[in-house]
Amino acid sequence: MNKIISNQTAIMNTSQYTNIQKLTISALIIAIYCIIMYFTQSISFGPYQIRIATSLYALSYLYPFLVLPLGIANLLSNMLGGLGIVDMLGGCFVGILTAYLITLIRYYHLPRWLCIFPIVLIPGTIVPIWLSIINSLPYGMLVISLSIGQIIPSIFGLILIRTLPNVIRNN
Repeated sequence: MNKIISNQTAIMNTSQYTNIQKLTISALIIAIYCIIMYFTQSISFGPYQIRIATSLYALSYLYPFLVLPLGIANLLSNMLGGLGIVDMLGGCFVGILTAYLITLIRYYHLPRWLCIFPIVLIPGTIVPIWLSIINSLPYGMLVISLSIGQIIPSIFGLILIRTLPNVIRNN
């Protein structure tokens, strides 16, 4: 048990990082998010989407300073989708809110698997607000399709935050 606690403390103690290191990690995550979106854009936009890049929201569990950078990553990557400023700003808000809720899961020492819920529910219920207007589709249908599409990224995100501490600790 003590080994598990020390392992989590080692990876999640973000005060050990300098501002330059946090900025560098943030820039890398923004770049990785945008690259993933570029290569998966055929399934990442529109009324039916699986946004693999949103699995990176889970990283805010390990690195709470990524809340704003993940929103920025969403804003930048939404330039690929062509739905305009509403989608870009809305996506930024959704990214920040999702990542922030994940940091609260960590803050309140709740189980990591709960990170699945913000990754599915926040994009799944908020993004359809403007997508339903832009695409002239029913809000309820979009909630169902986007939420289903977020299940895969949420599982990837959980796997990421469960394995990353072990990878970093072993290197």
